[in-house]
Amino acid sequence: MDSIFLDSLPGLAALALITCLAAAVNSVAGGGTILTFPVLVAILPASPAIMVTANATSTIGLWPGAIAAAWAYREDRADQPSWARWLVVPSLAGAMLGAVLVFALPPHWFALLVPWLILGAAMLFALQPQLSRLTAQHEKPAGSLSPRRLFLACGLQFLVAIYGGYFGAGIGILMLALLGSFQLGNIHKLNAVKNNLGMLVNGAAAGLFAVGSGLDFFGLRSAGSSDLASGQWLAGSGSVSWLHVFIMAVSAVIGGLVGSRLARRLPAAIVRRFVAFIGFALAGYYYWAA
Repeated sequence: MDSIFLDSLPGLAALALITCLAAAVNSVAGGGTILTFPVLVAILPASPAIMVTANATSTIGLWPGAIAAAWAYREDRADQPSWARWLVVPSLAGAMLGAVLVFALPPHWFALLVPWLILGAAMLFALQPQLSRLTAQHEKPAGSLSPRRLFLACGLQFLVAIYGGYFGAGIGILMLALLGSFQLGNIHKLNAVKNNLGMLVNGAAAGLFAVGSGLDFFGLRSAGSSDLASGQWLAGSGSVSWLHVFIMAVSAVIGGLVGSRLARRLPAAIVRRFVAFIGFALAGYYYWAA
């Protein structure tokens, strides 16, 4: 940790402020990773696996905010249809697979994919007005789904969760579009279920990242053995920065609670345009820097 900015109080305060904003954005629509990920890349010590480390640290640090947002929306989940509970299993399974892919693939692959992942997330934000109009059409309570449609919903959620475990910026908008297409309810009920599933996806990925960091910290890898046999696929060449996780966790809880309370009062268009602008700019930056 030789960065002056990293060790300074203003630097840590900036990370806390941005994390609070990111958690608030996540509680409304999603995409907070677009804000926290580049900040961590900028302040963490340079290494071949810095993007993997930043991704893992961001995922764990934002998770408490996801818990807070899910709790704040608990009343809107009271009368959700029973089929929505089936989405829990593909959410957990997909998130764990996505997190494993972060460490199973070479770090430079992740670095090459980052610009496109951020660009995709920014495009999702830019298209949110159209997605919102689609979800706003479903104001009546949802009924039951046929086995075929339930299987389709679980399959699509599994794919979304894989992306969520691997990177996850914009996953909230993906889930809003998915849930809205199956007539889950009005936008507030969609947000309630989205935040609950997002908490599970982030939690599963954060758990694997934490275990991987623990294996790396305690040296529980056999020298000379294959990556899969030694556990290197889970620990990876980068570790979690727990100092920043702690700072982010506290800020994320505040942001998650505040964002959830203001979600119905503030125009989301301003936040969406701001995050989309940052996303497009960062996608261009990482594309040229890759």
